[in-house]
Amino acid sequence: MEKHINFGKYLVDKAGFPGDIVDKALRRMEEFGEKTPSALAAIMETDFLIPHDKIYGNLASYYSFGELAVDPEKLGNKELKANRDILAKFPEDLKKKLLYHKILPFTPDNGVNREGLKVLASNPTHKLIQEIPHKTPYKRIDVYWCKLAIIDELIDKIAPQKNEFLQMLTESGEIFISEDDNQAELSEQALDEEINKSLLVNLFEGALIDSVRSDASDLHIIPVDKRTVDIFFRIDGKLQLWLRQENTPPEALAAVVKDRSIGVDRFERDTAQDGYAQRMIDEHLIRFRVSILPLVSQEYERRFESITIRVVDDRKVIKDFRKLGFQQQAQEEFIKAINTPKGIVILTGPTGSGKSTTLMAALHHVMKPSINVLTCEDPVEYVIRGARQLKISHKMDFEQALRSILRHDPDVVMVGEIRDRITADIAVKLANTGHLTLTTLHTNDAPSAITRLYKMGIEPFLLAYSINIIVAQRLVRKLCPICRRPLGKEHWEAAMKLGLTREELESGAIFEPAGCSKCHQGYSGRINISEALYFYPEIRNEIVRSGNEINEESIRSIAEKHGMLSMRQSGIARVREGLTDITEVLFATSED
Repeated sequence: MEKHINFGKYLVDKAGFPGDIVDKALRRMEEFGEKTPSALAAIMETDFLIPHDKIYGNLASYYSFGELAVDPEKLGNKELKANRDILAKFPEDLKKKLLYHKILPFTPDNGVNREGLKVLASNPTHKLIQEIPHKTPYKRIDVYWCKLAIIDELIDKIAPQKNEFLQMLTESGEIFISEDDNQAELSEQALDEEINKSLLVNLFEGALIDSVRSDASDLHIIPVDKRTVDIFFRIDGKLQLWLRQENTPPEALAAVVKDRSIGVDRFERDTAQDGYAQRMIDEHLIRFRVSILPLVSQEYERRFESITIRVVDDRKVIKDFRKLGFQQQAQEEFIKAINTPKGIVILTGPTGSGKSTTLMAALHHVMKPSINVLTCEDPVEYVIRGARQLKISHKMDFEQALRSILRHDPDVVMVGEIRDRITADIAVKLANTGHLTLTTLHTNDAPSAITRLYKMGIEPFLLAYSINIIVAQRLVRKLCPICRRPLGKEHWEAAMKLGLTREELESGAIFEPAGCSKCHQGYSGRINISEALYFYPEIRNEIVRSGNEINEESIRSIAEKHGMLSMRQSGIARVREGLTDITEVLFATSED
């Protein structure tokens, strides 16, 4: 019997895992050709949402790894110094990789044998651990399993990430720019002469670094008044104030942002501008998309600008479709749709609903050297190895790019968005001439995407036989697993109206946010909820029978008979799994 099957049997017999979940995970492994206990653990965590410590703690027991009891709060200065000295002997690239994968070389006291070393790992079977004896002075290592939260806390104490720009800012003191309150608009000469520019540069560069390390998707710089600027980070879909910078004219910080970006004119303040920047942060190239808009404000004599910076971090690209966390039927139908050599796959939802992330994962799933993959996006956010990405400019607009794609012998085409009749026609033509086409559309749910395309002028029979699947999705915030608590009784009535039972509520398995030092007001990360409208023959026939209007309710009814979950039903399933709360689901599905 193979090791992964033995580990599956161990999870059921010794650890008490439900047999049906383990069987499904084992079958999922066969689909992807993986055959190790570590791979089974990864699938249990990503596909079946088993808590990391629960599954990897059992993996450690299966391989007889010990657990080292460590209390980070009890580490003194001597112990901290000893552990920092150990890390100093590691090559920088290996150290960064180890810490990124939550692997920590560690000694519990203030001394260590040169030849021996303890290693704490949240996954003690990680292959990276094998590099330690070959690349460091420590030729003998003892590996221990450790809970993820404890390793995070130890890393924060022993090897905290430093933001050198903010450190310089702190050492230099408060930014203060002298300004006559009666002065009207600041001239460019005044900005150059009066701004303590190096400090503002430190503030801007420090904000970029912190936005990446905080896992923010966007950074917002917003004028408050003529001497105050707010800097926000968007984390898990919500804006959070990072800093209120006082004694600084908004124009001064805007000037620094423009100086430190490419493709924007510092002296232009009356039109919208788009540019970009890129920085090496933690040994990784991060790109930033800069958007600048002129604002109207109460300070009528001043010309303020709002600045939004999108953080484009290639490390966030999900290449393994299973890690998107789709519910099982939606995932199976989506994979079936993208494994078809032709047809349109449509992702729909509002801005920030994860459409691009899902498209990237789908593209990586189908991509191989034997096929020609072309993308047409505006703007191109992520560079995709193995794909030919078209650059939209004033010399080649979206329509020209799509028409050129038809003559470029593609197998798979990704169209960033269906915007109008022209792009819809080309997408249908691509699908009907034997190409797989991946694209997005802005609608509230899956059936309404059919209506939207019909109103663009696409005939019902073309819609019926060119589309493989339409997936509408949203992102909801995940509850922090450390501090979540059972839903308070005052919310039970609302929960039961959504379909939850009193028995489920009394069991304490339905949670609400609490808030702790490890999360953002009770939430940490996001997960998708979705409705996947797969085009079964009955749905195609219903669309073909349509007269002057698409019958969305009839299409939804047929899809639900095939097992499709509505957006709200998908969200309630996430609530039952303990991953989110009813407030998040209600907010995300408010149009239902």
